[in-house]
Formats: sequence, structure tokens, C-alpha cells
Amino acid sequence: MPREIAERHDVIPMLGEIFREHGFSGTSLSEITHRTGLGKGSLYHFFPNGKKEMAEAVLDDVATWFETNVFAPLRKSKDPELGIKKMFEAVDRYFYSGKRICLVGAFALYNTRDQFGTKVNAYFSSWTKTLTAALKRNGLGTREARETAEDIVASIQGALVLARSQDDPMVFTRALKRLQNRAVVGSHE
Repeated sequence: MPREIAERHDVIPMLGEIFREHGFSGTSLSEITHRTGLGKGSLYHFFPNGKKEMAEAVLDDVATWFETNVFAPLRKSKDPELGIKKMFEAVDRYFYSGKRICLVGAFALYNTRDQFGTKVNAYFSSWTKTLTAALKRNGLGTREARETAEDIVASIQGALVLARSQDDPMVFTRALKRLQNRAVVGSHE
């Protein structure tokens, strides 16, 4: 029996998890209909342009979450150290303390990057730029802030992969703690 989903936004989190598990190329329409409980007609009603539109909606949803929970606190916090702390807390929540891969990072791989490059680039660029600005406000010079922000974002992505490969989410948790310490303490040296 088909699942009752009244609005397009109701299905987006389910699509995100399907793409997270199978990647864009590995996700079939059959898998989507099975997992969402929606028939093809309902899916095409919500997403007339098919799977690519579904993926774009998922990436937009991720971008909105990160804007609200990661980028805005970095930009708006009067105390940049507090904004940085909030970023790390939000990142830990979003990635389920290392139990969830980065969907945008997965979309950056293979030929999927070519199809969604603008959205993938915007996500990582926004993260790096807002973190750079917060680190500068917290006392780092321009170059050091940019390099530290790049290292932190890259290390978060790497920690997710390493935690997943070792089936040990604590790898991610430990890495976040070290990175947060580096971001905060490094700004006061």
C-alpha cells in the first residue's frame, strides 16, 4: 500500500538517505519507489524532471540546513569562538557523531560532480569562507585563517570516511574535538 505523503518536502529526507546509501548513480527509481512507498506517478508529480530534480532538492535541503545551523552561527555570533563551537556541535549532530556519510561529499565524487558541481562547490565554498571569517574575527591572520578553515573542512570529511571505513564513529568524535581545539586555541596563540 502506498505511503501517504502530502507534500514534496515530506519525501526529501527519505530521498537524502537513499542517495546517501547508494549514491546518485547507484540509486534506481525502483529503489526510490520501494523505500518511499510512492508510485512513479506520485514521484513525477513532485519531481517532474526525475531523479536529477530529486537530487537537486536533496542538495538544496542540505544547503538550507547548513546555512541555518552551521554558516549563520559562524557569521552572526558576536563571540566568534562561540560560533565555532556551535559549528562543531551542529556538524556532530548532522553526521550522527560519525555514523552518517557526507551526502554532498559523495556527490563530489565520480561523474556526479559534473552534474551537481555548482551546488557541491557552493556548499564547500560557503563552509570554508564562513569559517575563515570566524577564525579571522577570533584573531588569526587572513592566510592562516583560510588555511585552517580548509584543513578543518577537509579533516571533517576525512574523519567521516575514516570512521566509516573502520566502523568506529569515535574516530570522528575524537577528530572533531582535536579540530575544535585547534580552531579555538590556535586563534589565541
